Amino acid sequence: MTRRTVPLLALTLLVAACSSGGLNESAGGVYAPGVSGEEDVDGLIVGHRLMAAGQYELALDAYTRAAGQQGLNVDTLSALGSANLRLGRLGQAEVLLRRAVEMDPTFAPAWNNLGVVLMEQGKTGEAAETFRRAYATDNGNSDQIRDNLRFALAKLDDPFYTVAQEDETFQLVRRGADEIDTTEPL
Repeated sequence: MTRRTVPLLALTLLVAACSSGGLNESAGGVYAPGVSGEEDVDGLIVGHRLMAAGQYELALDAYTRAAGQQGLNVDTLSALGSANLRLGRLGQAEVLLRRAVEMDPTFAPAWNNLGVVLMEQGKTGEAAETFRRAYATDNGNSDQIRDNLRFALAKLDDPFYTVAQEDETFQLVRRGADEIDTTEPL
Protein backbone atom coordinates (compact mmCIF):
# COMPACT_ATOMS: atom_id res chain seq x y z
CA MET A 1 0.00 0.00 0.00
CA THR A 2 1.13 3.46 -0.69
CA ARG A 3 0.82 6.38 1.68
CA ARG A 4 -1.98 7.73 -0.43
CA THR A 5 -4.19 4.61 -0.32
CA VAL A 6 -4.22 4.32 3.48
CA PRO A 7 -6.20 7.57 4.00
CA LEU A 8 -8.55 6.63 1.15
CA LEU A 9 -9.18 3.23 2.73
CA ALA A 10 -9.81 4.86 6.12
CA LEU A 11 -12.21 7.36 4.53
CA THR A 12 -14.08 4.55 2.74
CA LEU A 13 -14.51 2.62 5.99
CA LEU A 14 -15.68 5.76 7.78
CA VAL A 15 -18.28 6.50 5.09
CA ALA A 16 -19.43 2.86 5.14
CA ALA A 17 -19.83 2.93 8.91
CA CYS A 18 -21.95 6.10 8.67
CA SER A 19 -24.20 4.82 5.87
CA SER A 20 -27.68 3.46 6.57
CA GLY A 21 -26.44 -0.13 6.38
CA GLY A 22 -23.21 0.67 8.13
CA LEU A 23 -20.94 -2.08 9.29
CA ASN A 24 -23.66 -3.41 11.55
CA GLU A 25 -24.47 -6.98 10.52
CA SER A 26 -28.03 -6.81 11.87
CA ALA A 27 -28.74 -3.82 9.61
CA GLY A 28 -27.65 -5.73 6.52
CA GLY A 29 -23.96 -4.74 6.53
CA VAL A 30 -22.11 -2.59 4.08
CA TYR A 31 -23.00 -4.68 1.08
CA ALA A 32 -26.71 -5.08 1.69
CA PRO A 33 -28.32 -2.25 3.62
CA GLY A 34 -31.87 -3.20 4.43
CA VAL A 35 -34.88 -1.09 3.65
CA SER A 36 -37.19 -0.77 6.61
CA GLY A 37 -40.52 -2.54 6.04
CA GLU A 38 -39.29 -4.41 2.95
CA GLU A 39 -40.14 -8.12 2.83
CA ASP A 40 -38.17 -10.89 1.18
CA VAL A 41 -39.53 -12.21 -2.10
CA ASP A 42 -41.21 -15.59 -1.70
CA GLY A 43 -38.82 -18.22 -3.05
CA LEU A 44 -41.73 -20.45 -4.07
CA ILE A 45 -43.17 -17.79 -6.35
CA VAL A 46 -39.77 -17.10 -7.87
CA GLY A 47 -39.19 -20.83 -8.30
CA HIS A 48 -42.58 -21.35 -9.98
CA ARG A 49 -41.82 -18.57 -12.45
CA LEU A 50 -38.39 -20.02 -13.17
CA MET A 51 -39.90 -23.47 -13.71
CA ALA A 52 -42.38 -22.00 -16.18
CA ALA A 53 -39.45 -20.37 -17.98
CA GLY A 54 -37.58 -23.67 -18.17
CA GLN A 55 -34.84 -22.55 -15.76
CA TYR A 56 -34.94 -25.65 -13.58
CA GLU A 57 -31.55 -25.28 -11.88
CA LEU A 58 -32.36 -21.69 -10.87
CA ALA A 59 -35.82 -22.81 -9.75
CA LEU A 60 -34.20 -25.46 -7.55
CA ASP A 61 -32.03 -22.74 -5.98
CA ALA A 62 -35.11 -20.58 -5.34
CA TYR A 63 -37.00 -23.52 -3.82
CA THR A 64 -34.01 -24.32 -1.63
CA ARG A 65 -34.01 -20.73 -0.36
CA ALA A 66 -37.75 -20.99 0.27
CA ALA A 67 -37.18 -24.19 2.26
CA GLY A 68 -34.54 -22.37 4.29
CA GLN A 69 -36.98 -19.57 5.08
CA GLN A 70 -40.20 -21.58 5.52
CA GLY A 71 -38.83 -24.96 6.51
CA LEU A 72 -39.47 -28.26 4.79
CA ASN A 73 -43.24 -28.13 4.47
CA VAL A 74 -45.45 -29.83 1.91
CA ASP A 75 -45.16 -26.93 -0.55
CA THR A 76 -41.37 -26.70 -0.44
CA LEU A 77 -40.89 -30.49 -0.55
CA SER A 78 -43.23 -30.77 -3.54
CA ALA A 79 -41.51 -27.89 -5.32
CA LEU A 80 -38.03 -29.31 -4.68
CA GLY A 81 -39.21 -32.71 -5.93
CA SER A 82 -40.67 -31.21 -9.10
CA ALA A 83 -37.49 -29.26 -9.88
CA ASN A 84 -35.40 -32.39 -9.37
CA LEU A 85 -37.74 -34.27 -11.70
CA ARG A 86 -37.22 -31.66 -14.41
CA LEU A 87 -33.46 -31.96 -13.93
CA GLY A 88 -33.70 -35.74 -14.42
CA ARG A 89 -32.86 -36.54 -10.80
CA LEU A 90 -35.64 -39.07 -10.46
CA GLY A 91 -34.42 -40.72 -7.25
CA GLN A 92 -34.16 -37.40 -5.42
CA ALA A 93 -37.51 -36.28 -6.81
CA GLU A 94 -39.20 -39.47 -5.64
CA VAL A 95 -37.81 -39.18 -2.09
CA LEU A 96 -38.89 -35.54 -1.77
CA LEU A 97 -42.36 -36.13 -3.19
CA ARG A 98 -42.93 -39.18 -0.99
CA ARG A 99 -42.01 -37.04 2.04
CA ALA A 100 -44.51 -34.42 0.86
CA VAL A 101 -47.40 -36.90 0.58
CA GLU A 102 -46.50 -38.41 3.95
CA MET A 103 -46.60 -34.94 5.47
CA ASP A 104 -49.95 -34.08 3.87
CA PRO A 105 -51.86 -36.98 2.27
CA THR A 106 -54.48 -34.51 0.98
CA PHE A 107 -52.03 -32.54 -1.18
CA ALA A 108 -53.05 -33.49 -4.74
CA PRO A 109 -50.14 -31.75 -6.57
CA ALA A 110 -47.56 -33.84 -4.69
CA TRP A 111 -49.47 -37.06 -5.47
CA ASN A 112 -49.71 -36.10 -9.13
CA ASN A 113 -46.04 -35.17 -9.43
CA LEU A 114 -45.02 -38.37 -7.65
CA GLY A 115 -47.05 -40.22 -10.27
CA VAL A 116 -45.12 -38.47 -13.02
CA VAL A 117 -41.82 -39.54 -11.40
CA LEU A 118 -43.04 -43.12 -11.16
CA MET A 119 -44.09 -43.11 -14.82
CA GLU A 120 -40.65 -41.83 -15.79
CA GLN A 121 -39.14 -44.75 -13.85
CA GLY A 122 -41.38 -47.26 -15.61
CA LYS A 123 -43.42 -48.03 -12.47
CA THR A 124 -46.73 -47.79 -14.32
CA GLY A 125 -48.90 -49.72 -11.85
CA GLU A 126 -47.80 -47.66 -8.86
CA ALA A 127 -48.03 -44.48 -10.92
CA ALA A 128 -51.63 -45.26 -11.93
CA GLU A 129 -52.56 -45.79 -8.27
CA THR A 130 -50.79 -42.54 -7.35
CA PHE A 131 -52.69 -40.62 -10.04
CA ARG A 132 -55.94 -42.18 -8.71
CA ARG A 133 -55.14 -40.82 -5.26
CA ALA A 134 -54.28 -37.40 -6.73
CA TYR A 135 -57.53 -37.33 -8.70
CA ALA A 136 -59.62 -38.42 -5.70
CA THR A 137 -57.88 -35.96 -3.39
CA ASP A 138 -58.56 -33.16 -5.87
CA ASN A 139 -62.23 -34.26 -6.22
CA GLY A 140 -61.73 -34.58 -9.97
CA ASN A 141 -61.28 -30.83 -10.43
CA SER A 142 -57.98 -30.91 -12.34
CA ASP A 143 -58.00 -31.74 -16.03
CA GLN A 144 -54.24 -32.31 -15.91
CA ILE A 145 -54.49 -34.91 -13.14
CA ARG A 146 -57.38 -36.62 -14.95
CA ASP A 147 -55.36 -36.75 -18.18
CA ASN A 148 -52.32 -38.15 -16.35
CA LEU A 149 -54.52 -40.85 -14.79
CA ARG A 150 -56.04 -41.68 -18.17
CA PHE A 151 -52.60 -41.99 -19.82
CA ALA A 152 -51.25 -44.15 -16.99
CA LEU A 153 -54.28 -46.49 -17.15
CA ALA A 154 -53.96 -46.76 -20.93
CA LYS A 155 -50.28 -47.64 -20.56
CA LEU A 156 -51.14 -50.17 -17.84
CA ASP A 157 -53.67 -51.86 -20.14
CA ASP A 158 -51.36 -51.75 -23.17
CA PRO A 159 -47.62 -51.80 -22.35
CA PHE A 160 -46.85 -50.64 -25.90
CA TYR A 161 -49.05 -47.58 -25.51
CA THR A 162 -47.13 -44.33 -25.52
CA VAL A 163 -48.35 -40.92 -24.51
CA ALA A 164 -46.97 -39.65 -27.82
CA GLN A 165 -49.70 -41.62 -29.59
CA GLU A 166 -52.12 -39.01 -28.33
CA ASP A 167 -49.68 -36.15 -28.82
CA GLU A 168 -49.93 -35.46 -25.10
CA THR A 169 -47.49 -35.47 -22.22
CA PHE A 170 -47.70 -35.91 -18.48
CA GLN A 171 -48.36 -32.67 -16.62
CA LEU A 172 -46.80 -31.48 -13.38
CA VAL A 173 -49.09 -29.43 -11.17
CA ARG A 174 -48.49 -27.10 -8.24
CA ARG A 175 -50.63 -25.32 -5.71
CA GLY A 176 -51.35 -21.69 -6.46
CA ALA A 177 -52.96 -19.25 -4.06
CA ASP A 178 -55.86 -21.57 -3.19
CA GLU A 179 -56.10 -23.79 -6.21
CA ILE A 180 -53.99 -26.02 -8.39
CA ASP A 181 -52.04 -24.29 -11.13
CA THR A 182 -50.39 -26.21 -13.91
CA THR A 183 -46.86 -26.04 -15.07
CA GLU A 184 -45.59 -26.92 -18.49
CA PRO A 185 -45.81 -30.50 -19.73
CA LEU A 186 -43.06 -32.97 -18.92
